[in-house]
Amino acid sequence: MPGTVTLVAEVTSISPHGLWLLLGDEELLLPFEQFPWFRQATVEQIMRVEWPVADHLYWPLLDVDLSVASIRDPSAFPLVSRGG
Repeated sequence: MPGTVTLVAEVTSISPHGLWLLLGDEELLLPFEQFPWFRQATVEQIMRVEWPVADHLYWPLLDVDLSVASIRDPSAFPLVSRGG
């Protein structure tokens, strides 16, 4: 019986412009301009990230779900607001 696959995501840096996330051997930048949910978040909220499956990340303290594909190519996933 195969073992359980464990994916580990790690926030490696937070700057005034965004955060860096390490997924396996790939490091990705999440600029606050394109990922505004993290701009006002605390360090604790940002650092607590889960990677349950290969293309899904979850920040439970912020209730933010993101596709890894949306981080690699944010222009393919434009933000849409239904607010008035």
